[in-house]
Amino acid sequence: MKNKPCVLTIAGSDSSGGAGIQADIKTISANGCYAASVITALTAQNTLGVQSIQEIPAEFVDKQLESVFTDLSISAVKIGMLHNKNIIISIANQLKKFKPNAIILDPVMISKNGCELIDPQVIPILKETLFPLVTLITPNSIEAEVLLNIKITNTQEQEAAVIAMGKQFQLNVLIKGGHINHQQASDVLYLHRENTCHWFHAERIISLNTHGTGCSLSSAIASFLAKNYTLHDAISYAKKYLTHAISFGRQLHIGRGHGPIDHFYFLEN
Repeated sequence: MKNKPCVLTIAGSDSSGGAGIQADIKTISANGCYAASVITALTAQNTLGVQSIQEIPAEFVDKQLESVFTDLSISAVKIGMLHNKNIIISIANQLKKFKPNAIILDPVMISKNGCELIDPQVIPILKETLFPLVTLITPNSIEAEVLLNIKITNTQEQEAAVIAMGKQFQLNVLIKGGHINHQQASDVLYLHRENTCHWFHAERIISLNTHGTGCSLSSAIASFLAKNYTLHDAISYAKKYLTHAISFGRQLHIGRGHGPIDHFYFLEN
């Protein structure tokens, strides 16, 4: 019998398949792990934007978590869209109970088209209940601005922000640089225990098809952690995977807006 590392994604569903749970499952599968999923919200969504959000009752999220954790051996957890307070508290309680080895939190706040994906009033609860439990948080620069109430316009401010966030919340932080006007797509990691920063650079690829990049990166990191890579190496390999997926995704024509990346680019003929 062959054991395959299991990665659990806890996130919202994207009906167009480019982001959220659907992107997570594709990414986890593409990187050699088995994907389990717990859905926190349903979205009516396409490449043009998010038209509607339907919350999942926290009690049912709790039942999904219980079902997965009591049967599957979960090696890593990726957390994405969390729409309300009760769901955040439920997830935190289950993580405390089952204690997975690695937890990646992508603090999804705003969709690529500007739709709010979390109630801003529950962000303090997110900080208080989930931040202390996670291995890494992966905000983009816009989300980092919200979490720290600052502006990030260049790589110097990006590095200062990742250090400030890591020290304030006492955890590992990766601030992604896709939204920062720089010639490269540069992400910076702060390792709290070592009190060090590490940069990850990649070619900036000009493409309309970037829907779900944040979801995919965090899921790829979780996948490599599930395969026992160090956090630094997991981020490095995940960024390489994402860069290839964005590059190949430029050729896709799906929808009339921001299309998806090519999660299975390596299967191309």
